[in-house]
Amino acid sequence: DLPADIATAKKNGAAGVGLYRTEFLFMDRTTVPGEEEQFYAYARIVKAFKGAPVIIRTLDVGADKPLRRAAPRETTNPALGLRGVRYSLRDPQHFKTQLRAILRASAYGAARIMFPMLTGMQELVQVAQLLEEAKAELAARKHRFNVRIPLGCVIETPAAALLAKRLGRCVDFLSIGTNDLVQYTLAVDRGDNDVAHLFDPLHPAVLLLIRNIIRAGLEARVPVTLCGEMAGDLRYTRLLLGLGLREFSMNSASLLEVKWLIQNSDVSRLRARVNRLLASHTPQEALALLERINK
Repeated sequence: DLPADIATAKKNGAAGVGLYRTEFLFMDRTTVPGEEEQFYAYARIVKAFKGAPVIIRTLDVGADKPLRRAAPRETTNPALGLRGVRYSLRDPQHFKTQLRAILRASAYGAARIMFPMLTGMQELVQVAQLLEEAKAELAARKHRFNVRIPLGCVIETPAAALLAKRLGRCVDFLSIGTNDLVQYTLAVDRGDNDVAHLFDPLHPAVLLLIRNIIRAGLEARVPVTLCGEMAGDLRYTRLLLGLGLREFSMNSASLLEVKWLIQNSDVSRLRARVNRLLASHTPQEALALLERINK
């Protein structure tokens, strides 16, 4: 979330930053951070990891992450409204300011850019065009940056999941955002107490989407990582290994336990057990099979 998290992540053996949430630079303030302020924050993290990948997610606000400077908007369902990359594309100049700051930070290490809440190719084309404009502006100002900075997108909507192979052929990596993927797949607002009990990462539809995204990455020949609560939850580590996941992004406090569990797992035995879980029909059956996987 913040540069202050660097020390803990390194102490716990993080192999890089799977997701830097840039929205924390923008929230709880009435002004937009300028290019220099953003560049300093991004460069600090990139330098600290000395060549290890640092995936910087572009601004992901809206829904449960409103900006103080923005006037409240009347909307019946914020989760389906102006958020993620939709928000950024509505304000191209501020978006390009962020892109320039990330690009400048890429001169100091292995920075990568990741776009949230994509639903299809049209948005990817739009952000790619703005990125090229940002590169041209920096080149005119004689700033150094990685011309071939790796690009990725967060797969967190069913639309993006179904198009994962197509998207994967146009980017350098994919990241599965499980929190929103579960929410949108099951039509469950995780913040609504009346339906929160239906928010279930073990739902067969969710697991099948995750498996298909991982396979799509293999077919497109791009790495797939997974972020969100599932990645750092020990109950799901072996399940995700059996689904084919090989890169986990989580809160650094979870790293040591998850690493230990991965090192003490037999992936070849997990595949068959996970396939049986995918064929389950009820949450109770899935939970029973998950317990067997974790023994």
